[in-house]
Amino acid sequence: MTARTVIDRILSGSLVLQIAVGIVAGVGLSLSWPDAAKASMLLGNLFVQALKAVAPVLVLVLVASAIANRRVSHTSQIRPIVILYLIGTGAAALLAVTMSTLFPTTLALQVPEISASAPKGITEVLGGLLQKLVDNPVNAILTGNFIGILVWGVLLGIFLHYAAESTRQMLKDISDAVTHIVRLVIRLAPVGIFGLVAGNLAESGLSVLGGYARILTVLLGSMLIMALLINPLIVWVKTRRNPYPIVLAALRESGVTAFFTRSSAANIPVNLALCERLDLEKDTYAVSIPLGATINMGGAAITITVLTLAAAHTLGISVDMPTALLLSVVAALSACGASGVAGGSLLLIPLSCGLFGISNDVAMQVVAVGFVISILQDSAETALNSSTDVVFTAAVAAKEPQSSP
Repeated sequence: MTARTVIDRILSGSLVLQIAVGIVAGVGLSLSWPDAAKASMLLGNLFVQALKAVAPVLVLVLVASAIANRRVSHTSQIRPIVILYLIGTGAAALLAVTMSTLFPTTLALQVPEISASAPKGITEVLGGLLQKLVDNPVNAILTGNFIGILVWGVLLGIFLHYAAESTRQMLKDISDAVTHIVRLVIRLAPVGIFGLVAGNLAESGLSVLGGYARILTVLLGSMLIMALLINPLIVWVKTRRNPYPIVLAALRESGVTAFFTRSSAANIPVNLALCERLDLEKDTYAVSIPLGATINMGGAAITITVLTLAAAHTLGISVDMPTALLLSVVAALSACGASGVAGGSLLLIPLSCGLFGISNDVAMQVVAVGFVISILQDSAETALNSSTDVVFTAAVAAKEPQSSP
């Protein structure tokens, strides 16, 4: 068998199976040779950096191309997807309140304080979103400001829709070229995830999570219920079809990668490729997937709510139902302002803690707890957020089967 044949078989093989092999190999290396495992973290960092490098350019070109070459029948599909995003995020916050009420949790807050800047109020979060809307396009691409990138992509697409056919075709050709580059990067996922798994386990290990088993159980349990029960219910209400094939496919192909990259923004290319394989409407998912990485933050809403209520329980603060419902609203709105990168939701916890009069010093200690458990919490949160983008998009943008005469 020639080297060329081996390479072709690898490139045409199952990406999910190759990722599974990478995970097992990463765990094995971290247990048998920790020093080499720490060094292999470079592979994971390079993979994540490559995803983050191509994602902004991909989003700008893909959104502009999709709108410039759009068909009227598809533009109306974005609104119901956005509504599903908002419903899902709100439902996640309500679920987190329910789980925290049924399983109240306290925290050991004797942790070192961390230095970070958190929003002082919900108006600051919303103000930050508005400022991102008018960002310079070059700066938006350089800093990964996907809200600003979306705005420029939408505006370019709207006005290029009336351009000459040759101009719109050139934009489509550029979009296709960037998509091919993204596919090459995604094929490196098994190697990158191998490095991430090996490096993270060798650096932190699982023993560090032992003292936070209860809070992790509530967090991960809430996210699991959201992924396997609430999201499928929302999709079923929308489509009246069995939601589990698409839910399980999204968890398997999008959730696994997002779990290890811990970045909704970095997982955008993975989701776009998955939507293409699912044969969804490209004009729709080219816009809804990048948008979902910005505002569809059910996992972040769960994290903010559970950790805030844990802080309240630790300090003996009584939480009545109206306040808990208000927390759900604040957590859902705050989650939409999460940055879409690893740990983005944790710095929004002080905002929710302010509802209960919890000082910023104590709130930042809660954030520190979040960073301690983030090896699992943030990974599961991102997996839920990113896979849900595909689930809700598929609920609206699935192509109608051709009816037989």
